[in-house]
Amino acid sequence: MAVVSSSDDGVVAAPDAGPRPSFPPGGPRGPGGPGGRFGGKDLTTGPIGPTLIAFALPVMGSNILQSLNGTANAIWVSHVLGEAALTATSNANIIFFLMLGAAFGVSMSANLLIGQSVGAGDLPMVKRVIGTAVTFFLVLSIGVGVSGYVFTPAILRAMGTPADAVQDAITYLRVIFLAMPFMYFFSFVMMAQRGAGDSRTPFYFSLLAVGMDVILNPILITGFGPAPRMGIAGSAMATLTSQTITLGIILVYLYRTNSVLVLRRDEWRLLKPEWEILKTIVVKGMPMAFQMLVISGSAVLMITMVNTYGSHTAAAYGAATQLWTYVQMPAMALGAAVSSMAAQNVGAGRMDRVDKIAGIGSLYAALLSAGPVVVIYLIEPVILHLFLPMGSPSHPIAMRINMFALWGFIPFGVSFVLSGIVRATGSVWPPLFAMIISMWIVRVPFAHLLMPYIGADAIWWSFPMGSITSCILAASWYRWGPWRNARLMKFSPHGDAPSTGLSPPGGLEESEASEAVAEGGQPLASSKA
Repeated sequence: MAVVSSSDDGVVAAPDAGPRPSFPPGGPRGPGGPGGRFGGKDLTTGPIGPTLIAFALPVMGSNILQSLNGTANAIWVSHVLGEAALTATSNANIIFFLMLGAAFGVSMSANLLIGQSVGAGDLPMVKRVIGTAVTFFLVLSIGVGVSGYVFTPAILRAMGTPADAVQDAITYLRVIFLAMPFMYFFSFVMMAQRGAGDSRTPFYFSLLAVGMDVILNPILITGFGPAPRMGIAGSAMATLTSQTITLGIILVYLYRTNSVLVLRRDEWRLLKPEWEILKTIVVKGMPMAFQMLVISGSAVLMITMVNTYGSHTAAAYGAATQLWTYVQMPAMALGAAVSSMAAQNVGAGRMDRVDKIAGIGSLYAALLSAGPVVVIYLIEPVILHLFLPMGSPSHPIAMRINMFALWGFIPFGVSFVLSGIVRATGSVWPPLFAMIISMWIVRVPFAHLLMPYIGADAIWWSFPMGSITSCILAASWYRWGPWRNARLMKFSPHGDAPSTGLSPPGGLEESEASEAVAEGGQPLASSKA
């Protein structure tokens, strides 16, 4: 096994110690598994548009499943437990996202590292990255879970969470944080599969997890049958149960199909972190982790400002953000797709395709983000009643929120795609700076400074203002920045890259989705209301 060394720019560089072994025949999952079909097209060859859509569809499918799950949970919580409970989950999910941000951001670095290794056909490096990442992230998730459990009450009070929602939010969040190691590892496995070029399989497992969650939610909330009535804690417990069971099934499946992501008994030594790989994951992941914290920190301040207008406005905001989640889905799916496609093309030395991926991805993001915006504007009065009772004073507030904020997700979609392209090469700081400017120099001050003059409308207007700023900065750096010279790893591309896997049997093989974190909407990481 080759020994990695640290290059001058701090990335992991494989020395010239002979040729690297490429993936075995049948693709990155090895012969005999479902990845055994290898159809001539992959993420580094073939028409970009169809490949991008084929890659993104399972990503969006997984996100739709998670969001439908969150929507169903929001409906149960609001109609069974009341608007105060919906406000509690909205506040709680923001805190969960804040505490998860660092771990989730760093895991994106490992995902890109896996993608570049797969693109270069370097199977031993994939295994070593997996071993180091699994140990590091499990320890990190336990630490985040314990910290979140302890500091939940103080954070909620600092946010100004409405008094009638505080206790529910504490109860809900503490169950979620106890579940953190299981939920995080579930998400990590999904993201790692994307890097390895597999998206259809995680979609099926997401379907299983969501199905169990939707069934368990009303049972545990209301105490149906022999189950105890757990109230809002039941919503969190449903997620813990469904994702833990599904995680166990996923691991069995990966071992049975000889996935490149699994470590056999003779490879367990790789679970001992390698310093150079760990340093690359952390150093290159820190900007992405900070970016997640920038997003979640901004979200905390925004909902803190919303909370000053009372429970009805907070409930309206919670209902509106449920709809925002669906608007963001095309951009999230395309962002995940272009990032993985670009990472594998970088690893394979195909920079000629990266610009084409960015252009086509940006066009698709703009068009596909506009579609849900138009649909929601047309049927908004009907769908808001899913989350808010008939005659609720929160209903007109939610419609006003969307009138000002919803269209801003179109430029957000473009910036999400361009930032994903830039990050895929290892140029991870510019997207962070763009996010800081758009959220902390534009969005938060815009809302704070104008609230005394135009009230809560300042908060709603601040969302598109921040999105437009982010889009301008992302496009400018993509056009003129030196990001094309950055790399997460240095190696000579060779070997077979994985295929996309969305053709009929005998054609392309699979590629995976990740829960991209988007601004404004409900975090997908928790899959809750």
